[in-house]
Amino acid sequence: MAKMLLSYPSAATLKNGSYVQKGALRKANGTYVVHCCSFSSAKEVGLMGNKVEEDAKVPFKEKKNDINKQFEYLVSEYGWKVRKLVRVGEEMREVAFIQAEAFHNPVALFNDVFFEFFKAEVLSGLLYKLRNSPPDRYACLVAEHSNPNDNIEPQRKLVGVVDVTVLRDDPVLQHLRGAEEYLYISGLAVSKRFRRQKIATALMKACEVLAVLWGFEYLVLRAYEDDYGARRLYSNAGYRVVSSDLPWFSTWIGRKRRVLMIKRSDHNLLN
Repeated sequence: MAKMLLSYPSAATLKNGSYVQKGALRKANGTYVVHCCSFSSAKEVGLMGNKVEEDAKVPFKEKKNDINKQFEYLVSEYGWKVRKLVRVGEEMREVAFIQAEAFHNPVALFNDVFFEFFKAEVLSGLLYKLRNSPPDRYACLVAEHSNPNDNIEPQRKLVGVVDVTVLRDDPVLQHLRGAEEYLYISGLAVSKRFRRQKIATALMKACEVLAVLWGFEYLVLRAYEDDYGARRLYSNAGYRVVSSDLPWFSTWIGRKRRVLMIKRSDHNLLN
């Protein structure tokens, strides 16, 4: 399965990269959008929602809230809809299960026990990010079936998840001309039962919609160098490799080598 790296920002990351306010939205063709810079048109992405009415008397924060409500579902495509996670225990546990299922490395003995520990760690990381990140600096996006009565187990309605975090890391910013921050994508995971059904593609598109809404020009992610399935998915979504981990990163530390991939968001996405 194509995997995206799972990461949890530290307190320092949240302090340095998650609390600075971003640029304002601008009016274009009847919709408030951000002026930033490729994917597909709104029709192709399948955005849901009506145009926002212009009202000069409404404060900017209220306009932004209206836009967020308008895009309750960021993407509706291939039979899947993507939205932000609802902060309730049931959904958070579902997210933790999907990510743990995707990223847990099985062990020979007591695998079930270790899986439960790993799942608890994932849930703890999710809670930390939700509690310590402003709502426009971190989001957990979840995918669900467009028809919830079709092929979904009653106790599990979510089929995929991805984390989106605002970061500011100098080694990455050197590849992003003119940017002070960027949207970092991590933790992309799809439930085993529903893999190879374009769920990951829908989640990736939702990340770009969010980048436009939040006003970020660049999306960034990392993938393992030898994970060709994941790299193919990201390349098809418009990402390109700009660097890779230094050789000593894998030889000395014993970790798999990663590549850094970036993409510019499409300022016409919401037209």
